[in-house]
Amino acid sequence: MKFSRQRSQEVGVDLTPLIDVVFLLLIFFMVSTTFTRESHLQVDLPEASGEPASPAEVKQIDVVINAEGQYVLNDKALVNNRRETLERGVNELSEGDIALPFVITADARTPHEYVVRAMDVAGRLGFSRLSITTEREADGQ
Repeated sequence: MKFSRQRSQEVGVDLTPLIDVVFLLLIFFMVSTTFTRESHLQVDLPEASGEPASPAEVKQIDVVINAEGQYVLNDKALVNNRRETLERGVNELSEGDIALPFVITADARTPHEYVVRAMDVAGRLGFSRLSITTEREADGQ
């Protein structure tokens, strides 16, 4: 008896569904990705040859806060660190002039609460020229 041999079928992987999945993933990532465009302006600042103004000529409100939260207004210590006391002191120094610069200098270990309190007083009284002083980092650190 003679048996006929079965023909062997070629085994292969159909890549059509795989290509479909890759295209779907590509479309998904293209649609869901947000592109941020950063723009950088190059600004040439003007130069001045004049001398800086002496501290006596410039009137400003200086609030210094130590590590314990005590306030000093223009080199005069306040009796306590309550909001009302600070507000009253700033009112007396500014004499109603809210266009004066309001400078806050706080110790690095000052609790955040006291700095926010000084900023709140400046905002309540209407000061818009608020700045916070910092120290320049030492080289090599």
